[in-house]
This record gives sequence, C-alpha cells and structure tokens, in this order.
Amino acid sequence: MREQTAVVVLDGSQGEGGGAMVRTALAMAALTEQAVLIESVRGGTSHPGVDAEDVVFAAALAKSCEADVSGLELGSSTLRFSPKRRPRALDGELPSIRNSMNRGANVPILFAGLIPVLARTGAYSVISATGETYGNHALGFDALDRQISPALRRFGIYAFPSLESAGFGRESRGQAALEVEPSAVRGIEWTDRGRLVAASAVVAYHGLPPQVAERGASHLRKLAESANVKMEIERVPCEGDTPGIHVTCTAQYERGFGSGAAMGMRGIRVEVLAQSSFEELFSWMRTDATVDPFLTDHLLLPAVLAEESSTWKVSRLTKRFMTMVWVVKQFAPIHITVRGTED
Repeated sequence: MREQTAVVVLDGSQGEGGGAMVRTALAMAALTEQAVLIESVRGGTSHPGVDAEDVVFAAALAKSCEADVSGLELGSSTLRFSPKRRPRALDGELPSIRNSMNRGANVPILFAGLIPVLARTGAYSVISATGETYGNHALGFDALDRQISPALRRFGIYAFPSLESAGFGRESRGQAALEVEPSAVRGIEWTDRGRLVAASAVVAYHGLPPQVAERGASHLRKLAESANVKMEIERVPCEGDTPGIHVTCTAQYERGFGSGAAMGMRGIRVEVLAQSSFEELFSWMRTDATVDPFLTDHLLLPAVLAEESSTWKVSRLTKRFMTMVWVVKQFAPIHITVRGTED
C-alpha cells in the first residue's frame, strides 16, 4: 500500500452529482488505496443522500479491501471510505439492502462497477446479488451480458454474469451471479469500428403470455429487415417474482459496441418497446462512433488500469461521463483527453 497522508475530498453534487460519481470514487479509492470523503452524496439528484445501491456497493468494496467506512446509512449526506489493504477477491452473496419504499439495488450496475476492481485482485471472485435485474432507464442484465462483458474482454478483463431469476423494477427481488477472473488489463484503440460482426436482440419476460414476447420479436424482425440489418432475435422466458418484459438490442463491431434498451410499463404496447430499443441502437449505428453514451462509462476504469493508452469515440458526451473523468483525476495523475463538449 502506498503511504497516503491526505484524504480525497469530493463534492457529491459536482457535475452529474449522482450514483456514478459515488461508485467511481469508491472504486478509485479501493484501487489506489486512498481514503475518500464524499460530501453532499448524490447532491445533484432529486433524492440526495446515500441510497441502497451505495450501501451494497460500498459494503462489497469495504470487505474486499478491509476498509473503515462511516456514513454508510440510508440518507446520509456524507460517506467516508478508508481502505487498509489492496483489494482482494470476493466470494459469496452481497448484502440485500432496501429503503423505506422497498427499493433495492440494480444488480447489473453493482456488478459493472465491481468488475474492474475484482479483476485486479489476483484471484477468482464469485459473487451473487439480489435486486433489480431489469429497470427503467437503467442498465439491464442483457446489456451487461451481451455488450459490457464482451467489450471488457477486449481490455483483457474476463467477467461472466449469469441470471438466476429476473427482477423487473427496483422493488423486485431478481437474482444474478458474477464470476471475475484475475486479469492483465491492456489498452484498446477504437478510432474506427470496422465491420459489423453481429447484431442481436433479447426479449426477456416473466409472467406474461408468450404471444406478447412474440409480438415484440416480430416487430424487431420487421425493423431489422427494413434497416437492412441482419439481427438474431431471442425470446427468453425467465423465472422471477414480478411480471415484466424488457427489450435489449446490441451490435458488435470489430472495434466497437452499441446497444438500445426499453423496459415494459403498464399501458405501453410491446411493439413500442421494440421500436424504442431498436431506434436507440440504430441511431448509434448511423454514426461513426465506436461506443454508445452508456458503454463509455464502463470503459473508463479499465482504461485507467491499462498500461497502454486507450482511445475510443463516443456518439455523445454525457454529464455523467464527464463527472466520472473528473473524479478519476482527483485520485491519480493520469492524462485523460476528452475532445468535444457535453451532449
């Protein structure tokens, strides 16, 4: 461990001021073995303070690097995390924390945030978690499995998520597991994406008639045919505790990945979900970007860990990503160049 005399102090309302800032700060604290104090946690959101997702994420990292943690209570405005050792592999189930509204954590987001840290522990990690696996405007399991994980393999990071039961929405209790191999991280050079390797779509559902999922798949086939995109489409019935449906479309290029997703809600036809998911992906495919605005968040820490430089092109710069870059620079004298402006 490096000798650290100062605590990295962050304003949690800076930039995007949400959960991505918290996860990036905690992961960087663990990786660099530096203490961090986050003030005004999630201060840029309509629900400020430590939430259930933050508690589970911080508790997992605290176990990995034997950290002292204070402020790890729901609603706390400050959070201090002080690691005592370099991260070690994890084995077992993450804690299941819920707030007063019975809202738990988004499991794919937890896993995606932990992968870069666990990949550098030098040992195999096997963890599981309970909570939302498919959410509205949130990372879904299929994007983690079919987009983020394959993209991370290009960095030399090998992580294998598996879905045990689906959870649709933050009140649900889906279950998923994750295995992470010790990895030697290398850089990527994705200045152009090359040829299209594969395009696919998943209609995941539980507690609904199969005909509903087939309608969504049928609409996706029409959209893909119209756009002249060869797309493999799957209907995946899941075990679960609550009814729901989620559509994810992904595209893999020689040097790049993109996706689109939509969550079913009461009163919205499945054809609308299929249309929204496909259009989100296809609008990215019409650009020359090598990653989409959501995947770029999950490439930042692997790029920081790699010995070589990394380059990629994103279709839109979000405030969230710019905030994550700012957080990384508070911990390490690393050179990160972002060309372009927000949005």
